[in-house]
Amino acid sequence: MSVGDNNISGRSNDPEQIDLIDLIMQLWRGKVTIVVCVAVAILLAVGYLAVAKEKWTSTAIVTQPDVAQIATYNNALNVLYGSSAPKVTELQYNVIGRFSTSFSALAETLDNQENPEKLTIEQSVKGQQLPLAVSYVGDSPENAQRQLSEYIQKIDDEVAKELDADLADNIKLRTTALKDSLKTQELIAQEQKDLRIKQIQEALRYAEQAGVTRPQIQQTQDVTQDSMLLLGSDALKSMIEHEATRPLTFSDSYFQARKNLLDIAALKLDGTGLHAYRYVMKPTLPIRRDSPKKAITLVLAVLLGGMIGAGVVLGRNALRGYKAKAQ
Repeated sequence: MSVGDNNISGRSNDPEQIDLIDLIMQLWRGKVTIVVCVAVAILLAVGYLAVAKEKWTSTAIVTQPDVAQIATYNNALNVLYGSSAPKVTELQYNVIGRFSTSFSALAETLDNQENPEKLTIEQSVKGQQLPLAVSYVGDSPENAQRQLSEYIQKIDDEVAKELDADLADNIKLRTTALKDSLKTQELIAQEQKDLRIKQIQEALRYAEQAGVTRPQIQQTQDVTQDSMLLLGSDALKSMIEHEATRPLTFSDSYFQARKNLLDIAALKLDGTGLHAYRYVMKPTLPIRRDSPKKAITLVLAVLLGGMIGAGVVLGRNALRGYKAKAQ
């Protein structure tokens, strides 16, 4: 009984071993077909590598500009607004913010072209606003590096022009406001002078009616509008002549406004030294292309060719076996 069991178990295992060996033998007998398929796949892969457009990525890292790079703009704002001008740290973040926004807009524009270009800007360190990593994908290492540098410079120039235009508008508004303030103060000072003269003239009329020609009081600092006639008509006439030729009296704020106006007029707008960013890392010259990958492409071609060849061999043998059984 045990011998029979052994024979049965041996027969149950033989088909699996025979099928595996048979499969290997079929593949070996069809090795020429498999090799041909692999060779064709490799040739197709080589052809693809020859015509496929290469992609190289150049990357740069930028951050907020140094104080010296925005010194002219910062000084101009200090002249315009004094203590109410934004701090230099706020100005640095505002400027790099403009740069980032304009760069993102350019990236979107390039992506929507008929021939899209891939330009990106993102945080260099996750969770931190600065620095920013910018990259460009080109068809060669040199082109990617050059194009990225040009786009960064283009945005920098645009931001500088925008800041110059904003500064010019602020200068106009501030100049107009200061001039209006000066005119208002001059008008008030003139009205105060005219009122003073009228008050003295009124006191002179009362003094002449009362026949007071000489001063009747010793302490002039205590003189009021009602008691001014006691100074006498002679003194009051002299005061009228003096007040008529006396220059207008202004407060300290008037002269401060005059000074601010002169400082603004002396400002020289020159945006050539203004920059919206500072390089942490300049655009790199890539040494490894993104695609196509030669090694991966060839390996995949070999695997795919081998699988197709094996499929052809096994399918052909299976078809022959089916025809033989049918006969």
